[in-house]
Amino acid sequence: QVQLVESGGGLVQAGGSLRLSCTIVGPTVSWAAMGWYRQAPGKEREFVAVIDWLSGGTYCPDSVKGRFTISRDIAKNTLYLQMNSLKPEDTAVYYCVADRRPKNYNVVYDHDYWGQGTQVTVSS
Repeated sequence: QVQLVESGGGLVQAGGSLRLSCTIVGPTVSWAAMGWYRQAPGKEREFVAVIDWLSGGTYCPDSVKGRFTISRDIAKNTLYLQMNSLKPEDTAVYYCVADRRPKNYNVVYDHDYWGQGTQVTVSS
C-alpha cells in the first residue's frame, strides 16, 4: 500500500521560508507526476504546484510563482516544496499528491494518492 508522508509544516513569520517534504512509502511505483495543493479555512482546495516525476518539468500558478519551488529527489522518493517570502494568505493545510498517469491538476480531487496534510501558518 502506497502512502505519502508529509513533513515540514509549522509557524513562520511573514517573509520567512519553509520547506515541505513528502516521502513515498511502500511498493515501488512508476510515477507520472506529483504535486501540491492547499486548503485554507473556509476556502476550497487549490492547486499549488506540479512536477513531472521523470523530466523534472514544473508548473505553478501565478499566486505562488517566484516564491514557491517544487522539486523531487527520485533516489529518495521524496517530493519537496520550498516556500519563500511567505505571506499570511499562504496559511493553509498543504497536501501532496501522486499520480501513476498524467492528470489535469486543475481537477482537484482526481489523483491517485494523497498525503495526510501538513499545517502551514504564516503570522503577520
